[in-house]
Amino acid sequence: MPTNTHRSTRPPIRRRFVATILLLLGGGLLTGCQAALFGSLNASTGKTDVVVQRDVVFDPAHRLALDVYRLPGTEHAPVVIFFYGGSWKSGKRQWYRWVGEALAQRGLVVVIPDYRLWPKVRLDGFMQDAAQAVAWTHAHAGDYGGNSAQLFLMGHSAGAHIGALLATDAHWLNAVGMQPRDLSGFIGLAGPYDFLPLKDSDFIDMFGSTHDAQLRSQPVHYVNGDEPPMLLLQGTTDKIVWPRNAQSLAAAMERENEPVELKMYPDIGHMAILFAMSRPFRSKAPVLDDAVDFIHTRDAQRHPATALSTP
Repeated sequence: MPTNTHRSTRPPIRRRFVATILLLLGGGLLTGCQAALFGSLNASTGKTDVVVQRDVVFDPAHRLALDVYRLPGTEHAPVVIFFYGGSWKSGKRQWYRWVGEALAQRGLVVVIPDYRLWPKVRLDGFMQDAAQAVAWTHAHAGDYGGNSAQLFLMGHSAGAHIGALLATDAHWLNAVGMQPRDLSGFIGLAGPYDFLPLKDSDFIDMFGSTHDAQLRSQPVHYVNGDEPPMLLLQGTTDKIVWPRNAQSLAAAMERENEPVELKMYPDIGHMAILFAMSRPFRSKAPVLDDAVDFIHTRDAQRHPATALSTP
């Protein structure tokens, strides 16, 4: 049985914090204060029954760990691996405790891994880390009450890109003994899936200086009819990752007759789509409900006998 278990208890959110976040959401200003903001979102969750296994090492060689969220007594539940965003440059799994708790409260087992960031690594490094996290989760989901046959990838922004690339370019999962069809589905929030040409020098260093090298980073380039079902969630007023990214990936999936659903949320920006999963802002867009409905729908379609026997 896993150790290092905690029950989540958080104080209620303050009105001042809500007002501050609403201002930031409206202006899209979230650059230098991520840690403080996400810390406040963690504090906003209130008291929950969610059990957390923290600091579970999945890659000792690179000292990478993950956190697992679930309700007590969970058994054979769908599993969600959530990859956070941050332009492939920033982020920590601890910042996203509120995401893990929100999904776990819906009866899911949630895994939030870290991955190495630029400039320490480039595309190959963080993609290899993500694939290792998926392989570890597939092997150990049952230890935490999860069902490895119901494995979903989910991510926001750069994390959605990572998840989408795992779901489309088979060689990343092949390297760890898996394939995209081992996944039950992919859920992308405001993900960059079709973002060439590159102009920013950081991204050129991250993804390559030639067109052929940069194509390796584009999920739309790999859609070939062997992908898991996808739910692509996108805000119409996103100025960080333009909506055409989600539209392009959806179109590529449709051309291959692959199951895909694209949901466009009016007047929702890049960070607002993520924050809509938190308790104070769920009225802004039904992101959490849409994601959970997708998971349960895909589960019912893949396991109809189990679904029929579930009250």
